[in-house]
Amino acid sequence: MNTKDSIISYLSAGPARHLIKVEPNLFKQVSEIRMRAERPMLLKARGREYEVGEGFRPTQIDITETMERISQYSYYAFEEEMAAGYITLPGGHRVGITGQAVLDGSNVRTLRNINGINIRIANSVYGCADSVLHKIRGGGKPFHTMVVSPPGCGKTTMLRDIVRQLSDGGLTVGLVDERSEVAGCFKGVPQNDVGSRTDVLDGCPKAAGMVMLLRAMAPDVIAVDELGGERDARAVEDVLNAGVKLICTTHGHCAADVRKSPSLGRLFERGVFERFVVLESVGKVSGVYGPNGADAV
Repeated sequence: MNTKDSIISYLSAGPARHLIKVEPNLFKQVSEIRMRAERPMLLKARGREYEVGEGFRPTQIDITETMERISQYSYYAFEEEMAAGYITLPGGHRVGITGQAVLDGSNVRTLRNINGINIRIANSVYGCADSVLHKIRGGGKPFHTMVVSPPGCGKTTMLRDIVRQLSDGGLTVGLVDERSEVAGCFKGVPQNDVGSRTDVLDGCPKAAGMVMLLRAMAPDVIAVDELGGERDARAVEDVLNAGVKLICTTHGHCAADVRKSPSLGRLFERGVFERFVVLESVGKVSGVYGPNGADAV
């Protein structure tokens, strides 16, 4: 089943009827499908938004029926994922959800009365790291590397391809995939190609996952998406002390933004990161820089 038919199979009758009319060449470039109760149904593709079905507004019943299909008519089975705000589908597609939070103390136990769905289409871009890989490697292993970009500019896609190429190139990679975006695991099995020598910790907090991989899997490289908190920064110290290389991403417009981070600034000042890959827009690399800001060669 192709991606379009697979996604349509999860939708209720109304949204499915309109989505099936979307031109195939456009759908191949779709990154998001958004449904909000009584609001326009929108696609994001080619850097633009497109309204699906002139005047069509998914109803709350459409949202509910779609969620029933996505959860295989068992919200309970997906309660843990729903507490994190998303469900992963076969193929690595991720469904973000909003609604009424059910609390357990100060923690979110699950969501109910779902009112919004965002289906993010998994699109591996093979070879997107080709132009940077030779600049972030030295002596067979990669440098400690951080991919920096604003939200939505492809840093997770870039990380996935770097991991795949390093892994298929002979290195053992440990991937901490806290939000199931890189490997896109479904029932524990990666749906995206992250390489033949990659061990994936799915849904695991980054700080705990880095330490677990160091202790148990003897990686050459550890990869994490969206490094940020103080606990993450402390776990990086363990990675460095173990002599394992780190590939990570973070939000920002340039390497200097990392310096301003309360948690990552200390690592920046120490020159921990030997390479910065900066993305300025989807699929466009602004540059690859060393710790002193000079172009990497």
